Amino acid sequence: MLNVLIADDEYLARETIKVLLSNETDIGTVYEAEDGNQALLLINEYKPNVVFLDIEMPKLFGIQVAKHVPPESVIIFVTAYNEHAVEAFELNAIDYILKPYDDERFFKALQRARKKIKGEQQDDYSKLSEVIQQIMDDQQTVYRERLVIRDPGRIRLIDVAQINFISGAGNYAEIHLNDGKHVLHRETLSTLEEQLNPQDFVRIHRSSIVRRSAISELRPNDKGDYSVILQSGEVLTLSRGNRVKLDELTN
Repeated sequence: MLNVLIADDEYLARETIKVLLSNETDIGTVYEAEDGNQALLLINEYKPNVVFLDIEMPKLFGIQVAKHVPPESVIIFVTAYNEHAVEAFELNAIDYILKPYDDERFFKALQRARKKIKGEQQDDYSKLSEVIQQIMDDQQTVYRERLVIRDPGRIRLIDVAQINFISGAGNYAEIHLNDGKHVLHRETLSTLEEQLNPQDFVRIHRSSIVRRSAISELRPNDKGDYSVILQSGEVLTLSRGNRVKLDELTN
């Protein structure tokens, strides 16, 4: 069995990895660390087989933690920052996943870790430049396929394909699904906007993002804004400041 450490200061980032690992039959104990110092203590005490490391954490960065990871442990960096990629591979990381990532990318990294632990995969740094370029490409093209929603007593996975529109209020977003249900998600609308594919979703107001295919009608109003009527019957507003997006919505 593989014992795993997940080191990330973001709760939802840790929960996402835990959910992805939950159905893997070869995963044993999963440890969690909220900062670099805690990660280092857990590594020294338990010597996990696989270490998922964020780069920017409080107290001690992931790169600094990696310098103290024993050689028998396999490191997978999971981060939103690509500028540390070369240093990560110099520290013997088996992979470097950029947030947001899809399930396929995650399990590809996990499989590489399994092979390294079994001695079936050798490090090949001769193609490092190609690997770094792939990382850069991934950052530009990968958007979220699922959202991790924390409810009291449970963690829910919501497919992005189920989302009709999203309304925001402060640090929270209300996810409206195409079955008429809605769930509250602790993430800002601006953060979600960056993580959703702009081919599918458009920010039409400071407090709403809508799926393009959900729109059935646009009606101009006297104040220069537009009423956006969805196929489900809900009515949103395209603000005057977002009128430049009319072409996006109609093409």
